[in-house]
Amino acid sequence: MRAIDLREHERSGPWPLSAAERDALRQVAPSVAVEPVAGREGEYHLTPGSTVGALEIGDLSVSIRPKLEIARVLFLAGYAEEVDVRKQERFGFREAPTLVEALAPALAAAARRAFAGGLLHGYRVEEEALLTVRGRIRVDDQIRRRFGVAVPVEVRYDEFTDDVTANRLVKAAAVRLGRMRLRSPRSRRELRWVGGRLENVSLVEYAPAAVPDVTFDRLNERYREAVALARLVLRHSSFETGRGSLRAAGFLMDMNQVFEDFVTRALREALGVSARVLRAEEGGVHLDEARRIRLRPDLSWWDRRGECAFVGDVKYKRAADGAPNADLYQLLAYATALDLPGGMLIYAQGEAEPVTHAVRHAGKRLEVHALDLSGPVEALLAGVGRLARRVRTLRAESRARGRIADGVLVAGAGRG
Repeated sequence: MRAIDLREHERSGPWPLSAAERDALRQVAPSVAVEPVAGREGEYHLTPGSTVGALEIGDLSVSIRPKLEIARVLFLAGYAEEVDVRKQERFGFREAPTLVEALAPALAAAARRAFAGGLLHGYRVEEEALLTVRGRIRVDDQIRRRFGVAVPVEVRYDEFTDDVTANRLVKAAAVRLGRMRLRSPRSRRELRWVGGRLENVSLVEYAPAAVPDVTFDRLNERYREAVALARLVLRHSSFETGRGSLRAAGFLMDMNQVFEDFVTRALREALGVSARVLRAEEGGVHLDEARRIRLRPDLSWWDRRGECAFVGDVKYKRAADGAPNADLYQLLAYATALDLPGGMLIYAQGEAEPVTHAVRHAGKRLEVHALDLSGPVEALLAGVGRLARRVRTLRAESRARGRIADGVLVAGAGRG
């Protein structure tokens, strides 16, 4: 097996790649720039973007290390899934060299804790044709399919089973990680143990965009960590597929999305609001009157009347020399389209103190803030708390401005 170790946003190489490996790498990980080396056949410089993780293409193993510590990346990603992985000894990834090597023992440890109280069971509706009656007869189906024949009987019944969504998620994640070339024999054994405990559970190949949620209560609360980590694995891993003559599989995390998800979740918690109130706006905002220019701000706070009172954007980039003009223009477009007095840009790293830009002839203020992801977790969450207080202030100013405008309009109408 050949191994290539890369680092987020760093150009490396030259590395020898076959044409098939080069093409598969471009297809599986389009965020990795593949640049031919001048004058050298079959060798390439590789430059990852903000996507980190691991890829396997045939007998080639590619690891992309994040700039942040792996434990910090998993904290950010886990926070968005409502699991706190700060206690590293609880999850066993202190010395893990890659994200995949970190997640494997973490998932296995969480599964052991979940299974300690026995496998979760639940009722699932089954519809079958049986020789004996069980549950309720599906009369319409019996008449339509059997034409008056007595048996088999079309029935519907509730099956008490361990083949429920929570167990399916954990099994799918364990199998998905087990397909990767893990360096740790212990991790491989632990994942096989998880699969063995769930041998009667269906193996579902969840697509990353179709991983189901699980609602927790007192009966399944012990599964929360295991399900959260399983969802994390499944949302960022790909199926094992064949690309030509090559087998390809991977676990890739887009740090842009990880940072955005963390900031959104952490701000909701600090503000005490739901996902319906503070959310990404996926298509209801337009810049032009004809509604052809669609805008998608990362953060927007919507009141009960359906009015937006705050808008912001989240950027996984360094802004030490000030926010790029393009980002400021983007935020200005959001504030203009939503008729707000301004908005907020949140960067992963930047100036220690916030910066406010007053836009000429527009009466709008664009605020630039930064979160230090490399410091202690407590300092990071305290920074989110400060952002939350500023968000509340901006929202209050927006609402006050709206009330004043309404009052002026009403007064003018009365004088007329």
